Amino acid sequence: MIKSLILRAATTVLLGLMVLFSVFILFRGHNEPGGGFIGGLIASTAFALHSLSHGPRAMRRLMWVVPRTTVAAGLGLALVSGLLGFAGGGAFLASLWSPGGSVGSPLFFDIGVYLVVIGSVLTIVQALQEEDE
Repeated sequence: MIKSLILRAATTVLLGLMVLFSVFILFRGHNEPGGGFIGGLIASTAFALHSLSHGPRAMRRLMWVVPRTTVAAGLGLALVSGLLGFAGGGAFLASLWSPGGSVGSPLFFDIGVYLVVIGSVLTIVQALQEEDE
């Protein structure tokens, strides 16, 4: 844990902004650069920064889900979105779209990737910080 008043104050403000920006990048990624991987990295960086400034216990309190559970949920969502292609008579990971064409199985795949990246990075961050304690 880094004991800096400036870092603690900045992290308090930046955490919400970075998570909000990561969700924006996640949803923007279907038509322009971005998506689940980059959005997940931005969100996990926000939580890692919070953990560095406030300690690993504060990050565990802030996250209401264990990071490994997030990885499992993300993998499950990505797998289900891939299997939806079979339901439409296509191949694995074939895209299915809503009647309006705005929501489809690629969005759910990207959300799964987003959750996997957040969970795996935060699992690594927690393991490294707990080793230091």
